[in-house]
Amino acid sequence: MLGQERRSRKPSFLAFCGGLLAAVAIGLSAYASHGVSEPLAQSHLNTAALYALGHGAVLAVLGGSSLNGLARVALYVLLLGTLLFSGSLAGSVLAQWPTTLAPAGGTTLMGGWVLLALSALKR
Repeated sequence: MLGQERRSRKPSFLAFCGGLLAAVAIGLSAYASHGVSEPLAQSHLNTAALYALGHGAVLAVLGGSSLNGLARVALYVLLLGTLLFSGSLAGSVLAQWPTTLAPAGGTTLMGGWVLLALSALKR
């Protein structure tokens, strides 16, 4: 029992990343509301913030849990997808990057959710 208790208290990279994503999402949303006047740019930032907040919360909650191997892979896939999707949209506004990575990020997010669903069947 002590070993399991110790494991549940160890730091979680996924939960840490989830917390950071959620914090960045709040900043992106605030910047979209107060620092950007172009409607398309506001839309891109708000969409990036929405996805970063939602997936960040999932990572923060589940990242520290003891999950099966497939679920842990699914969370890393969700992290990658969020970085690609939200990063592409935010980068297009903040650094004039092309949004070419957004579709790959969206596809990666869908794959991550499918993996997470499949992992639930393996419990």
